[in-house]
Amino acid sequence: MNDNKDVLDKGPFFHGTKAELKIGDLLEPNYLSNYQDRKSNYIYFTATLHAAKWGAELARSTSKERIYIVEPLGDFENDPNVTDKRFPGNPTRSYRSTSPLKIVAELGVWERHSDEEIDHMLTSLKELSERGENVIYD
Repeated sequence: MNDNKDVLDKGPFFHGTKAELKIGDLLEPNYLSNYQDRKSNYIYFTATLHAAKWGAELARSTSKERIYIVEPLGDFENDPNVTDKRFPGNPTRSYRSTSPLKIVAELGVWERHSDEEIDHMLTSLKELSERGENVIYD
């Protein structure tokens, strides 16, 4: 856990993905991003189930959607890709770290966003990409 006295968030923390992992596995930076064809300098996670669901649903893979409960093993910061963008602060409680995240459990049951919501999000992301605006600050 983040040992800093000024902890940004106490969690619990989630990581949505389509990767099949086991309890005790580590999620680490410098692996291929779930969303773009490049390695990511950070590992991303959230303290809201809503944001974790988007992570699982939007990950580029045909594998099963999964949400893991994770424990940060080092310091972390607000995710600049969402902090102070559409709304002030970090309402999605989204974070990133250069330290690993340890998988402590997998959520067995969770309710997906509707197909319409997912299709709308995918269409919006495609439009951003076409305009060159689907940028992840990594």
